[in-house]
Amino acid sequence: MTMRTIILGAIALAALVLLAFVPRLANAYYLALAIGLLQYTVLATAWGLFSGPTRYVSLATTAFFGVGAYTVAVLGEVLPWPLVLLIAASLGAVLAAIVGLSTLRLSGVYFVIFTFGLAELIKQLVVWFEVNKSRVLGRYVFVNITQSDIYWQLLILAVIVFLIGWLIARSRLGFALRIIGEDETVATHCGINTTIAKVMLFTVSATVMTVVGAIMAPRWTYIEPAIAFNSTISFLVLIMALLGGAHRLWGPVLGAVPLTLLFEVLSARFPNTFTIILGCIFLVIVYLLPRGVAGVIEGTRAKISARMEKVPA
Repeated sequence: MTMRTIILGAIALAALVLLAFVPRLANAYYLALAIGLLQYTVLATAWGLFSGPTRYVSLATTAFFGVGAYTVAVLGEVLPWPLVLLIAASLGAVLAAIVGLSTLRLSGVYFVIFTFGLAELIKQLVVWFEVNKSRVLGRYVFVNITQSDIYWQLLILAVIVFLIGWLIARSRLGFALRIIGEDETVATHCGINTTIAKVMLFTVSATVMTVVGAIMAPRWTYIEPAIAFNSTISFLVLIMALLGGAHRLWGPVLGAVPLTLLFEVLSARFPNTFTIILGCIFLVIVYLLPRGVAGVIEGTRAKISARMEKVPA
């Protein structure tokens, strides 16, 4: 273990301790803002776990997020909270495995279109079931979970997802996925079972997203399909991950934090044109920062190192 690793670990631990005290120090508004920051940090990081190394662009975030939220809406009042979260995670994992096995043979724009359609399909199925079977379009959520509880659960989930990402990056699975991202044909010729590798990581990523939806559900007293399966969530997570740099584990954080704060301001001041502004930001990010902020940092470090090497001793 190098000194640099020890220092970074100490900084991360100190930051985690400080973040744990936010509910004790912040008022209601800043606590809500902190919850939003953690929500999108976890979602963007989970998105990057799969899409970062494989370069598959997924718009299915809201599908799994909505499944988690509706699991709480249906079971939150009849089962203990830990069991509800476990059921939500299981549903997300099963759904992701089924979807992955049937669709991860697609690539490029076909995969993007399918994942967007998947979110809409699940949303319409929920609408059909609510209208024709339960005879209600939405559900009230009454669970004994406070805003502080939501914050701490998201913080714990953030630590878990970063730990998972760190372990995967240093495993054979992570190495296989990086090869798949560079050239899937080469990965196949190297003897890598690309389907199993992609499905495994897609399932891990989707499970985390489902749990985030379940944890966030108590923030809303009333949940309906338009709220739980809001397609804006998928696009926000995509933009955040691309801005920060999805190819690095810590990259999505660099996009999630500033953009969450920016969108908080824009949605309040420009509610009618927010989606147009969102689209413009997406185009700017893709054009000017194809590798995100993480790529800019890495490029700057490389240039500095190259200049230092040229300086005579």
